[in-house]
Amino acid sequence: MKQCALLLLACLALPVSAAEPAKDAAKPPINLDIGTPPVIVVKHALAQRTSRLVRFYEAGEIGLGQDGFIYLRDSAKMSLAKRQIAEKLIDAENEERKALIQALADSNGRRNDEAEVWVLMRERWQKQWKSGWWLRDAEGNWSKKP
Repeated sequence: MKQCALLLLACLALPVSAAEPAKDAAKPPINLDIGTPPVIVVKHALAQRTSRLVRFYEAGEIGLGQDGFIYLRDSAKMSLAKRQIAEKLIDAENEERKALIQALADSNGRRNDEAEVWVLMRERWQKQWKSGWWLRDAEGNWSKKP
C-alpha cells in the first residue's frame, strides 16, 4: 500500500514538471496567413487602398522602401492636389502596415517578435512588387524592380 501511494505521488508530479515549457524550446514559425479577425480587418483595408495606389506605383511616383513602407518618389510632375492625395494614401497605407505587423505578431502569440514579422512581411511585399515598380534601398537610392 505504501508503494502504491509513492507511485501515485510520483505520477501526479510528472504532469506538473512536464507542463513547464522548456526555456530553449523552438518557437513555432510565424503564420503570415493567419485568419484572425484583427488580421482580416487590416488586410481588407490594405486591399481596398491598393487599387487607388496602383496608378501611383505604375507612374513611378511612389515606391516601396527597404523598410517595408511606401514613399513618395517623384512628385515633380504631380499637381498639388494629386500630391496631397498620394501623401494621404501613403500615410494611411503605412499606418495600416504597422497595424498589420502588430496584428500578426499578436495573433501568432509573438507580441515581442514584431521585428521578425517585419522581416517576413518585407520579403513578401518585395516579392509581390511588380516589374518596373520602384524600390528604395536602405541608403535612399531608387531603382526599378527588374
